[in-house]
Amino acid sequence: MQYQTTLRDAIAIEGVGLHTGVPARVRVFPAAAGRGLWFRLDDAVEFPARPEYVVDTLRATVLGSGEHRVSTVEHLLSALLGSGIDNALIAVDGPEIPAADGSAKVFTDAIDATGITTLPEARMRWLPRETRVFRDGDKLLVVAPAASFRVRMTVDYPAPIGTQYVEAEVTPENYRREIGPNRTFGFLHEVEALVKRGLAQGGTLDNAVVFGPDGPLAPLRSPTEPARHKMLDLIGDFALLGAYPQCEVIAIKSGHKLHCTAVRELRPPGDQTAVATATS
Repeated sequence: MQYQTTLRDAIAIEGVGLHTGVPARVRVFPAAAGRGLWFRLDDAVEFPARPEYVVDTLRATVLGSGEHRVSTVEHLLSALLGSGIDNALIAVDGPEIPAADGSAKVFTDAIDATGITTLPEARMRWLPRETRVFRDGDKLLVVAPAASFRVRMTVDYPAPIGTQYVEAEVTPENYRREIGPNRTFGFLHEVEALVKRGLAQGGTLDNAVVFGPDGPLAPLRSPTEPARHKMLDLIGDFALLGAYPQCEVIAIKSGHKLHCTAVRELRPPGDQTAVATATS
């Protein structure tokens, strides 16, 4: 995967937003080499998937320009980066990316169904110059030089989730098998509180893992599904670097706020640390 890629044909996903409960549609179109990942919202505004367009990270990563917003972009961006897609136009109708089953599987399945085209230009990779450490209270993120994109994720929640650790090299094969199918999750008491506040309006047991006092209310896809989903989220947020990450990320109790803060500092507007890598 040393050359840039795009989709062979457009894909489309419809459904409701996890947080808004509002019907939404996303279409992902092929794009030319060097274009990168871009958003088009409501056929009114376009902007690149870059950290300067992050406007909120409270319950999801929200991007926007002017009065236009799109929430919960991390699962789709994660699927694109995890599948090795460098260039695509993401057209969204509605305030949120459809939740599907709460994982990235519906997006990776759609990518697999349409196929991937290799483009005749070198892939742009982002390589850190040195190890960087980012903190937010007890949350920690370390980004270090490496030969490939690897993530080590530790989460620490009250019972029945507890402490979990997972690691993976982010390749398309590993992503589809170990990362993409893992769903968003929460505690029953948190979900009930969010609904009372008018949030999580689209959340159901079909698109989220809900943990009660004695365990999950539906079967898990993996014993470490919460940690694997947090890795999925991190990969989606790191897609905002604007180039394929070639680094190791060590994350402890991190979330969207810390991810996006790190990406914003690692690749500010105008930064030229991405390099082209291709074999002849």
